[in-house]
Amino acid sequence: MSTSTAPSTAPLTVVLNRAPVERPKFRPDIEGLRAVAVLAVLAFHAAVPGFAGGFVGVDVFFVVSGYLITGLLRGESVRTGRVRLAEFYSRRARRLLPSAAVVLAVTAVLGALLTAPLRRADLERDVLASALSVANWRFIAEQTDYLAAGRDPSALLHFWSLAVEEQFYLLWAPLLALAARWAWRRRTLLGLTLLLGAGSFWLSLHWSAGAYLSTPTRAWQFAAGAAVALLPIGRMPRPARELLGTGGLAGVLAALLLFDGRTPYPGYAALLPTAATAAILLAGAGGTHLVGRALSLGAPRAIGRLSYNLYLWHWPVLVLAEARWGTLHWGVRVALTAAAALPAYAALRWLEQPLRRSRVLGEIPRRGLSLGLTAVVFPVLLALVVGSGTIRDLGPATPPDPSGLPPGARTGSSLLAAAPPPHTPTVPNPVQARQDFPPDGGCEVDPADTTSPPCRFGTGDDRIVLLGDSHAGQWFSALLGVAAEHRLSVEELVKQGCPLPELTVTNPQLGRTYHECDTWRANALTRLVDGPKPKLVIVSALNRYTADRAALLRGWERTLAPLRELGVPIVYLQDTPIPGRDVPACVSGHPDTTSACDFPRAEGLYADPLAEEIAAGKFPGVTTVEVNSVLCPASGRSCPAVLEHVLLYRDDSHLTNAAAVVLTPRLDQLLIDSGAFGPAGGWTTLLHDEFDGAAGARPDPATWQYDLGTCYPGCPAARWGTGEVETMTDSAENVRLDGRGALEITPTRDAAGRWSSGRIESRRADLAAPAGGILRLEAELALPDVHGEAAAGYWPAFWALGGKLRDGYTGWPGVGELDVLESVGARGVFGTVHCGTTPGGPCQEPNGLGSGEQPCADCWGAFHTYAVEIDRSTSPERVRWLRDGREYFEVTADRVDPAAWDQAVHHGVFLILNVAIGGDLPAAYGSSPTAGTEPGHPMKVASVTVSTRR
Repeated sequence: MSTSTAPSTAPLTVVLNRAPVERPKFRPDIEGLRAVAVLAVLAFHAAVPGFAGGFVGVDVFFVVSGYLITGLLRGESVRTGRVRLAEFYSRRARRLLPSAAVVLAVTAVLGALLTAPLRRADLERDVLASALSVANWRFIAEQTDYLAAGRDPSALLHFWSLAVEEQFYLLWAPLLALAARWAWRRRTLLGLTLLLGAGSFWLSLHWSAGAYLSTPTRAWQFAAGAAVALLPIGRMPRPARELLGTGGLAGVLAALLLFDGRTPYPGYAALLPTAATAAILLAGAGGTHLVGRALSLGAPRAIGRLSYNLYLWHWPVLVLAEARWGTLHWGVRVALTAAAALPAYAALRWLEQPLRRSRVLGEIPRRGLSLGLTAVVFPVLLALVVGSGTIRDLGPATPPDPSGLPPGARTGSSLLAAAPPPHTPTVPNPVQARQDFPPDGGCEVDPADTTSPPCRFGTGDDRIVLLGDSHAGQWFSALLGVAAEHRLSVEELVKQGCPLPELTVTNPQLGRTYHECDTWRANALTRLVDGPKPKLVIVSALNRYTADRAALLRGWERTLAPLRELGVPIVYLQDTPIPGRDVPACVSGHPDTTSACDFPRAEGLYADPLAEEIAAGKFPGVTTVEVNSVLCPASGRSCPAVLEHVLLYRDDSHLTNAAAVVLTPRLDQLLIDSGAFGPAGGWTTLLHDEFDGAAGARPDPATWQYDLGTCYPGCPAARWGTGEVETMTDSAENVRLDGRGALEITPTRDAAGRWSSGRIESRRADLAAPAGGILRLEAELALPDVHGEAAAGYWPAFWALGGKLRDGYTGWPGVGELDVLESVGARGVFGTVHCGTTPGGPCQEPNGLGSGEQPCADCWGAFHTYAVEIDRSTSPERVRWLRDGREYFEVTADRVDPAAWDQAVHHGVFLILNVAIGGDLPAAYGSSPTAGTEPGHPMKVASVTVSTRR
């Protein structure tokens, strides 16, 4: 083949048949320096005591890479007047990509065998990013913290540094090629290198969130090595060489031994290992020196030659071993790291070296490039195959729907008001749990932010303030439901990782002292002090920022002082249990034995000094509430990860939003009991029944009575006045407890086609709204789980009648009727008030003033909370209807004749629960019973509560 030469001003073309360029002089001390770098990283990853700063080994690699690559390319441009990019990338591909591809492929396969399915899906995505040399950006996007990752670490996390190097090669080599084309002097190129390096270092100080893993914030370390390669270094005096070499090694070792996870990094701290490495390189370029000769010995050089493959193999070995056997002692981790040298040596001996030295591959650059492309495509395809199957098996990633579960219990030791069926799936599933965040938009502000946006939710004029860190933010949905119950809105002031007590902490994402937290806290408190006074302040925070009890209490005192001066109730919502493990990943690997993911109670619950001090009366005006007695019962040694089919945690410490929603009724009751809504504004319970009892038992006879037959005594209106066809009985076939915390009212049909059902009333008929107060009628129930033609004629209802009807069962509709819930034929739901006279009258009888049919796709079969409130605290007075805490209909007194309103609502009522068959309302919607109507589908009632607030 012929050899061609082009002038330096020629276009950037790839010359495929030029003989290889002579390499720069080999530096054995650099090979030994690589050994220092890789051993530092290995000791750090193996958690060897005293080597917490071993992560600086990566900095050493970056500086060395910048030096070698720049020296290689600059030397070629000096000798030939150009940089042959194709040959450069071909050499890189032959040396680096095949070894990486083998590690990626092996990790993908072993990960499929050894890790939980959810972690497996994450791992296959990591394989894709690593193969495409963008792993660092994936981990930045996932907000992975290299020093203290929140989730289980990725088996390919170390590929972030390889991605940074590849991106450096991709950008730096063309820049040097342009420099060769334009015949830049060494001095010009050195100046540009220093300028780019300074810009990169400045960015590393100001772009905190991505500083550790990103290429722009690490480029200055490559530039440091490049600057050494570009310096015109001649023979250097021996004392200078010795000083640089010894000082450089001392600097690297100092960083290795003195730095740890609390060191703000990279930032200014990274200057030490970076400058120290540059000093060693500079010393060796000026001649021999003591440190250089030590690094050039056989053992360091052997480890240095193995460093790339050892770096590739050791981390997957450690992570996959811990995925299989749990957390390992550092001695075991050292042994596993040593064992990783076996596949690393095999890859060096039989893969890297043969490919790098191959004359066939080296003769034509496109052959090496083709090999590199194959090394990228192979793990990508493997990851797609393995990952797609895993994702398919994990289940839907759609938002979780807790409506299929019974509602949350307001009181008691159970999470739910009724036991779910035994084969109910876990809600949310592990895939859903990972993304089950509070729906508060951008109101949980990022670490870099110092103020919260105007985040107010709901329509109430008065507001509840939710204040704290992400452990406060996890309660957003629950508090929004509570606020709706009390006609309030919610203002959220929440910042990630920011302790509400005045403490100085280091933020792992920013890699330094969390100054933004202090500023945000001060701004949030100022907003509350200067703004309109809230109705209630809820404070909550992670309880593990410090183990110093005195410092913690001092911090709380400084934060609570301005809040207490507001003169409003303050409630401290105690922190929830901390699993300390990736709960969704664990559950994905134990779908049938979720108890395997439970965690020790002693580790999950910390002592809470603030709660203790509040209980002792040390913080007047502040009360405390907790849900930990339900989430982690004192009767057991472990805290459950899944409780009553609810997956409680979305990661290693935060509740899923579904769990918070389920806990809404309990939080509401806790706040009421604490007096959070004022000493005269709390709710007083008049009637409450959770229908506990043995299967087949009757409802509590002290609370309920049966209606029998087809009309009231004396039969003032046959067929209950509505045309329904069933006969009401007190048979257990029609009315019974299910033994799981719910009442069942079930329509039945005998062989002759006669229908029977159940109808019960509260014995109390004096349930009234106090003057100036509110009466609330509420039930948690699931309409019969029957649909289509089989549901024709079904008419379930929860309603109330004026107590005066008990005197003779006459006077309807003047004495008033409140239909909290009606529905027919598996359709939507209604809310209606009846009053005045019929036909016509102020309430447009016999139809009444109603909401019209409200759509509810899952009301037939799933539990919801239905409520009516008679509110006499407003002007005009009003009656409002709510489903799951959200108002959907309202009737105000100014729509009705005052006398009719007074007669309808200013007195006691009694409650009715029943399932009718047929009648005027089903007929109006074309849903009269037919031969296809299926009997035996119950309406289930988990609880009934009547309460008042003055």
